[in-house]
Amino acid sequence: MASNQKVTKVNIMTFNIENLHVAVDGKEILKGISLKLEKGKVHALMGPNGSGKSTLANALMGHPKYEITSGKITLDGADLTTLEPDERSKKGLFLSFQYPSEVPGVTISNFLRTALNARHAENNKISFLDFKKLLDEKMQLLKMDKKFLLRYLNEGFSGGEKKRAEILQLLVLDPIVAVLDETDSGLDIDALRAVADGVNAFMSKDKAILIITHYKRILEYIKPDKLFIMIDGKIALEGTGELVDQLEAKGYGWIEEK
Repeated sequence: MASNQKVTKVNIMTFNIENLHVAVDGKEILKGISLKLEKGKVHALMGPNGSGKSTLANALMGHPKYEITSGKITLDGADLTTLEPDERSKKGLFLSFQYPSEVPGVTISNFLRTALNARHAENNKISFLDFKKLLDEKMQLLKMDKKFLLRYLNEGFSGGEKKRAEILQLLVLDPIVAVLDETDSGLDIDALRAVADGVNAFMSKDKAILIITHYKRILEYIKPDKLFIMIDGKIALEGTGELVDQLEAKGYGWIEEK
């Protein structure tokens, strides 16, 4: 007897990086990176200085300095490899910068509303009242003063203020895949907790996160499901979040000796 029960195909793959080679000024930095980021999971990328972590982040977002010489980047089946950064953003990709740029003359509030509306069709722009409600909600989560919105983007900000502003962008823009490049650098414990709370609030079964970091401490607040170790432009090891404790105890030398 034929069954009338519907079978739902579940696509667990959100973001796929296939054999990615990236060069800067003609020098190859990434030498065949392959990563799979699954929906509903937090992924962490660690590695020594100069291993290529930030190169990967910038290449994923389409920075013109970072030339993809071969390989492929896909998001829910859509090929992003040759798209411009704004097109990648509209597809659902987000990058939190290690060193956010200052934008004099543009307030955080105006920047965020412009960025949010740029991702929507002309007939689906967010109203001022809805935007204000959204912004108030996200700022409370990050424990940010409303006066912050009147300041020019990152101008005169401390390191912690810049990173909170990056996470505020993450929460407002609500992408599918978030790449966080050393978001924890320069943060005191209170700022680290606020940033971690924001990232955890963003996470859901339909999202994927890649946290790039040098240190264990942010991973104590944002628990990774999977950890990748990058050395000399390649993924040298991958495993569960428990690898973090081994790195803390042994450093990267024991991986290089494998």
